[in-house]
Amino acid sequence: MTKIAEILLGVVVLLGAIIAVISALGLIRLQDVYLRSHAATKSATLGVLFILSGVFLYFWIFQHHFSLKLLLGILFVFLTSPVAGHLNARAAYRSGVALWKGSVKDALKETAQNERREGEQKNR
Repeated sequence: MTKIAEILLGVVVLLGAIIAVISALGLIRLQDVYLRSHAATKSATLGVLFILSGVFLYFWIFQHHFSLKLLLGILFVFLTSPVAGHLNARAAYRSGVALWKGSVKDALKETAQNERREGEQKNR
């Protein structure tokens, strides 16, 4: 039974590492800052969460050690990485970084134009 659990936890950690490598390839291969931000936040977060979850479960099941630090690390990555990616993409959009030419829809265009108008009216 313990061998099966060790193998399953190894697979979870390995799956996290594979997802992290795919995320790194996405950072290299994708065309613009918005797509790269997506690759960095979504898949890298998932990869790190798989790795940390596998390590947490290993220590809990086999070492009988409940690691609050690992749980806090999992929670921290889960909460902060997507928020940071969103803020980076929004900052890039507001600073005028162009979308990739193959982008189909600009969902923030109207909102950004309205914010600019409101800012100009306040400055007058």
